[in-house]
Amino acid sequence: MLLTKTNYLVFKECPQNAWVKIFRPEIYQSKQISDFDKMIMESGNQIDELARELFPGGILIEDRKDIHTTKKLVDKKEKIIYQPVFYTDKFEAIADMLVWNDNKNAYDIYEVKSTNSGKNKSKHIDEYKHDLAFQVNVLKELAVPINNTYIIRLNSEYVRQEKLDIKELLIIEDFTDEVMGIVDIVLDEMNSAYDSLKLENKPQGYCSCIRKGRSAHCISFDYLNPEIPEYSVHDIARIGNSKKKLSELIDRKIYSIFDVPSGFELSDIQRNQVDVAHSKKIIIDKEKLANFFSDIEYPISFLDYETFPSAIPRFVGYSPYNQIPFQFSLHILQSQDSELEHFEFLYIDKNNPDLAFINELKKYLPENGSIIVWNKTFESGINEKLSKRHEEHLSYMENVNSRIVDLEVPFTSQFYIHPEFSGKTSIKKILPALAPEFSHKVLNIQEGGTASDTWNKIVSGEFDEKGIKEKSKDLLEYCKLDTLAMFEIWKHCMKQLED
Repeated sequence: MLLTKTNYLVFKECPQNAWVKIFRPEIYQSKQISDFDKMIMESGNQIDELARELFPGGILIEDRKDIHTTKKLVDKKEKIIYQPVFYTDKFEAIADMLVWNDNKNAYDIYEVKSTNSGKNKSKHIDEYKHDLAFQVNVLKELAVPINNTYIIRLNSEYVRQEKLDIKELLIIEDFTDEVMGIVDIVLDEMNSAYDSLKLENKPQGYCSCIRKGRSAHCISFDYLNPEIPEYSVHDIARIGNSKKKLSELIDRKIYSIFDVPSGFELSDIQRNQVDVAHSKKIIIDKEKLANFFSDIEYPISFLDYETFPSAIPRFVGYSPYNQIPFQFSLHILQSQDSELEHFEFLYIDKNNPDLAFINELKKYLPENGSIIVWNKTFESGINEKLSKRHEEHLSYMENVNSRIVDLEVPFTSQFYIHPEFSGKTSIKKILPALAPEFSHKVLNIQEGGTASDTWNKIVSGEFDEKGIKEKSKDLLEYCKLDTLAMFEIWKHCMKQLED
């Protein structure tokens, strides 16, 4: 077995998960990769290819096992090598780029990342350092002369003009000092990981994710921790930020949320969630709920956007990962006694949908009344970006944003708590509990990542005419259910206030 860089990084996060990845791949791969994650991976490949334009004329190693061609190129000091492959007795490393530095008589290593987070944001720095340090250790063992190590990433400040400017889009950051400061520590970790992962026996005990909140669990968590129930202490709101509390529960072998003692110290939000789980009773603070809904004015518009987060800006005025708004659904209730109306918009041409989106919004959205969305930050943020790119529509978008009401607030604020929410506040968790006759599960598209990916495939030419028609219908049905869901949730809440 050769330890790859990827498996080393997985091992750092959860050693047991790395073991499953290697020895039980059918289990590791049984968790389907989301369409959103697939998009991120594809973006990474595109950015990797773009980055080569910063150092043109290199030789690409196409076979991911071709160590012999790599060695020949390195031995003759080839100026630029893309995707060189290196094996030692224990380790395998594939670099994104090696660039020969004549002044130092050594290679510089360039690692390409699809993020726009660099030294000014700490989130990815640890990953960057360990990624590069792994490569340095492998190349040092093979006596490949190494000079500096760099990260190439997206520039979040870049704004596209007519022509994509690769040198402005991508930032090169020197990580040499950070990497060389940990290279010996990483070598010890690499050897430890290799020694652990060469053993075919499954590691004993719980995986290290047992002391992390649900969102931070490894992909193999259920397999590695069969005693942990589906609704566990890991699902308690923000418990991942309360490591002392979670560790105490685990140390006391309290795994189910239904077994959390009444006297256990929790925040008010956490305690409410646990108590509702225990009692299976709904809690509604009618006074606070009524105050929230009292500000909503007719005509009431229920509005939802679908967008695509393009890593590489496609249109003028866009920055990396700016959302491209390609669709909206709008349900309108003009008055208490009126029939619910529905309008929709879907843009499937290849050019910029911004102005068509704005104009269709102006066409159908009432000029007054409240606009109900789910997660105000998202739709408001899209409107702000649209007005920034098209300043002639600034006043209109500001007016729209001033009327937006976030329907998620009563649930995040726990004005309404239901045992079937399981502590979550997504619309796909609230809807089945309050209006079980409606469900996203009957749709061909069931979540936003799939919607984004489907639209991207349409405009990228991956479907024929029949496929475009079918996929467009799927997109319209998905977005329509989101606004209908908001209407049904609003209607349910209003009924509770009447009872």
